[in-house]
Amino acid sequence: MSVFDHIQTLKDQGLTQIKEANDLDTLNNIRVNLTGKKGELTKVLRSMKDLSNEERPKVGQVVNEVRDLFATEIDNKKEQLQQAELEAQMQKEAIDVTLPGKESYLGSHHLINIVRQDIEEFCVSLGYQVITGPEVESDHYNFEMMNIPKNHPARDMQDTFYVDATHEHLMRSQTSPVQARTLEKHDFSKSPLKMISPGKVYRRDDDDATHSHQFNQLEGLVIDENITMAHLKGTLQAIAQHVFGEDREIRLRPSYFPFTEPSVEVDVTCFACGGKGCSTCKSTGWIEVLGAGMVHPNVLENAGVDSQKYGGFAFGLGLDRFAILKYGVSDIRDFYLNDVRFLEQFRQEAK
Repeated sequence: MSVFDHIQTLKDQGLTQIKEANDLDTLNNIRVNLTGKKGELTKVLRSMKDLSNEERPKVGQVVNEVRDLFATEIDNKKEQLQQAELEAQMQKEAIDVTLPGKESYLGSHHLINIVRQDIEEFCVSLGYQVITGPEVESDHYNFEMMNIPKNHPARDMQDTFYVDATHEHLMRSQTSPVQARTLEKHDFSKSPLKMISPGKVYRRDDDDATHSHQFNQLEGLVIDENITMAHLKGTLQAIAQHVFGEDREIRLRPSYFPFTEPSVEVDVTCFACGGKGCSTCKSTGWIEVLGAGMVHPNVLENAGVDSQKYGGFAFGLGLDRFAILKYGVSDIRDFYLNDVRFLEQFRQEAK
C-alpha cells in the first residue's frame, strides 16, 4: 500500500470515528489518536524520511489537508455534543410550572414560650422590666440572700443540683437570685424597682404527670416606698384575668415563704365550673396558681436596701403550670418530648 493510500485510509477511518463519537471524552481521545504528537498523522510525517525528494512535499501537503479537515470536523462535532449536553441538562432541570408547589412547613413557638411571652408583654405594659440571669448560681445568691441560711429547713423544699464538691455552686432552684443581684445594683434614689425574671429552674423531684426536675418560672418584684398588700392583690388579679379570662377571681391564703412576710398562696376560680365546685378543683371552686407575699426585711437588708424606708412585694409563678391550666395539658412531660404533633396544636396561639 502506497503512502497516499495509507493517508486516504486514515482519513476515511478518522472521519467515521469523529462522526460516531457520542461524548466529549471520546471525541478528545479520537483527536489525540489522529492529530496528537503520537497520533497517526504524526507517524506519517516521521516516515517521510524514507520517501524520495519528489514525494515528500506532496505527502506533506496531503497530510496537512487531512489534519485541517480533522480539526474542522472535530470542532463541528464538539459543538454538536456540547449543544446536546446543554439540551439534556435543561430537559433534566426543567420545571413544570403547572404542577402544584410543595407546601413549606413552618414551625411554631413552644407553648411554654407562648405563655412566657404573653405574661412578659403584659407585665411590661404595667411598667415592669424583664431581667434575666445565670442558671448556674452561687449558694450565696440562691439561698442566703433570700433569707435561707445554711441548715435552714426551707432548703429541703428546694433541694437542687450542685455542680461542685464544695456545694458553693448549683443549678438555681428559683429565679430569685436575679432579683437579689438587681437589688444590690439598683439606685432607689432615682427610681423604684419593678422587674420580672423569667427562666429555667432546677430542683430534685420526681418526673411524673405534674412534676419535673426542670421547669420554667417567672418571678416578679416591686420595691418602693409605701407599697402595700393591696398593690400585690391588684397586680395578681390583673395577671390572672389577663391569662385566664376577665371573669376569673382570685383569693389569697396565708402561707409561708422564707423570703416574704406575710406570705400567701394565690388561688383562681376554677376554669371548669366557674367556682361552683367540680372534680377539677376537688369541689373547692378554686385552683392554686402561684405564691406571693411582701418582701421580707432581711432580703432587703441583705442587698443593702433600707427596709425601714423601702418595702415591696414579690410573686412567683410556674410557666409550665400556667400553660397546663390555661390549655388543659394533662402531662407536664409533653412539653419536653419534642412531639411535633403535640406542639402543632398550639400553632394558632403564637403571635
